[in-house]
Amino acid sequence: MSNRLLALFAALVCWAAPLAHASDMARLPPSVMRALSQSGVPAQNVSIYVADVAAKETLVELNGDTPRTPASTIKVLTTFAALDMLGPAYTWKTHAYIDGRLANGVLDGDLILVGEGDPYMTIERWWSFVREIRELGIERIKGDLVIDNTYFAPVAGSRGDFDRQPHRSYNVLPDALLVNFQTSRFTVVPEPAAGRPRIVVNPLPANLRIENRTRLGRGRCRGQNRSVIFAAPDETASEIVVAGTIAPTCGRYSATRAIMSAPEFAYGTFRTLWTESGGTIDGGLRLAKRPIDSRHFHTFGSVPLSEVIRLINKYSNNVMARHLLLTLGAEKFGPPATPESGADAVTSWLESRRIEIPGLFIENGSGLSRKERITARGLGEVLQAAWYSPYMPEFAASLPLSAMDGTLRNRFAGMEGRLRLKTGRIDDVSALAGFVYGASGKTYVLAVIINHPQAHFGVGEGVQTELVRWAASQ
Repeated sequence: MSNRLLALFAALVCWAAPLAHASDMARLPPSVMRALSQSGVPAQNVSIYVADVAAKETLVELNGDTPRTPASTIKVLTTFAALDMLGPAYTWKTHAYIDGRLANGVLDGDLILVGEGDPYMTIERWWSFVREIRELGIERIKGDLVIDNTYFAPVAGSRGDFDRQPHRSYNVLPDALLVNFQTSRFTVVPEPAAGRPRIVVNPLPANLRIENRTRLGRGRCRGQNRSVIFAAPDETASEIVVAGTIAPTCGRYSATRAIMSAPEFAYGTFRTLWTESGGTIDGGLRLAKRPIDSRHFHTFGSVPLSEVIRLINKYSNNVMARHLLLTLGAEKFGPPATPESGADAVTSWLESRRIEIPGLFIENGSGLSRKERITARGLGEVLQAAWYSPYMPEFAASLPLSAMDGTLRNRFAGMEGRLRLKTGRIDDVSALAGFVYGASGKTYVLAVIINHPQAHFGVGEGVQTELVRWAASQ
């Protein structure tokens, strides 16, 4: 069944979903029943699934087959499907080609950079790529820096579509040559001696224009004396205005922002690093598909998939998850990858695993979506498949540990390390999915999804807490 038909089916299932069955309610632990009653969240807005991994026995279920918006818990499906399909040692490649004559360190032509979707090309790794090209003998590029990002199809929409926050890093869109998550850290340094604040940008793209409209405030660091605003003509502009007032008593103020377009950011940071390494580029940026007769010059490998899924799940990185889904589409159906081809690859994988999830709809694989749907039972069955996979250690290690790291660092004190749970939260959605290690020594899969107004503000969180505590006590 196509992804679009699945979406239609999901809508029909949600419309026709009955109230929670009395038998399901009766099976809930008393502490969970009390928490549900106290929360004010109707039972039909909650889905719960808890099962014993070894016995493959369902212990608790409530609305387990009702499709719901899962927020970032859908990353459980995206990351394990990728791990199972590609293997933990899978890596992405970024290539450099030359189009022209290279002699005595001078390239009389273009340097072409071809991205294949590396989701973790940080500025440190980008610097290593630049240094390796320099060490292979290029000092001066007389032509252009050409970027070929056609491995992924252009993504529809813009960074601000989800919540009108286009400069927030969680809204960055995928790109086949994405560098440093397309973000820079802006540090505003009050300098009374200079009469105005100074702005430091790291990394600093060579093509970024910064207009400093900040002013020094007086007195205590609060209110209007600590008001820094970032603005741009549009979300992909190569210029940014930093305005506001900051008092010397505030010290340094830092904020990370997504800026420019992905190709402009990649070009600008490459040019900065190239120049810092002693190289020169005569030309500018050009977007184009790599010429067939260009010559391969260098290939740079990514960190392995096992490390990528750890970064995705521990810290709920959206754009990395989106890259993962697109990579699955490209590997199964060929480039250019689309979210639809990635979703179809995951659907095909589920069929091969004999996992049926009614109403499943995958929009981008990250959970930053109002359209994505999955069931609590579906998440539970994916987790059960992961538990019996030869790659279980890599997958389990990718999930946040209770009261220790990732998005669970500040949750479930007193149960340190006994829970490995992926969190999920967007407006009106709160969810958990993962493994619970019980007092008996048994392991349980647990999934709970709440779709209710204000759920993201903690409404219904007591239900999750009591469910987890109950499972841990078994």
